[in-house]
Amino acid sequence: SLPCQVLIIGGGDGGVLREVVKHPTVESVVQCEIDEDVIQVSKKYLPGMAVGYSSAKLTLHVGDGFEFMKQNQEAFDVIITDSSDPMGPAESLFKESYYQLMKTALREDGILCCQGECQWLHLDLIKEMRQFCKSLFPVVEYAYCTIPTYPSGQIGFMLCSKNP
Repeated sequence: SLPCQVLIIGGGDGGVLREVVKHPTVESVVQCEIDEDVIQVSKKYLPGMAVGYSSAKLTLHVGDGFEFMKQNQEAFDVIITDSSDPMGPAESLFKESYYQLMKTALREDGILCCQGECQWLHLDLIKEMRQFCKSLFPVVEYAYCTIPTYPSGQIGFMLCSKNP
């Protein structure tokens, strides 16, 4: 089925939101961003990126994505995590317990996409994430793209599906 209900965890700059709301099948988007200042700075200094914040499809939740997902089980077709690197506050977003929580927040045919770091800088972490994802989901893939402004010029994505 086509994605109708989307959850974005993080992504306060608005880039992921801007792209998600472009899709006509998407009926609603919930974005959970823990730091409202990131949203306000993006709206002020990156208005082209933050344009999605004016979408009627958006419900903005300023707060903890973990707590939000605990209260919203089997609610989303797609979950996208746009987080900072796995040090400090975002470290928990790269753990098995977070992926388990996302699995329970996804509908039966749900998929997720999470920031998956760079193979040249964090290969051990990627291997660990892939291993625990394979224990939770029937389909697990790692993809990457070139982003010249990032360290090493690449960023990866962990992609998981509940539907084989």
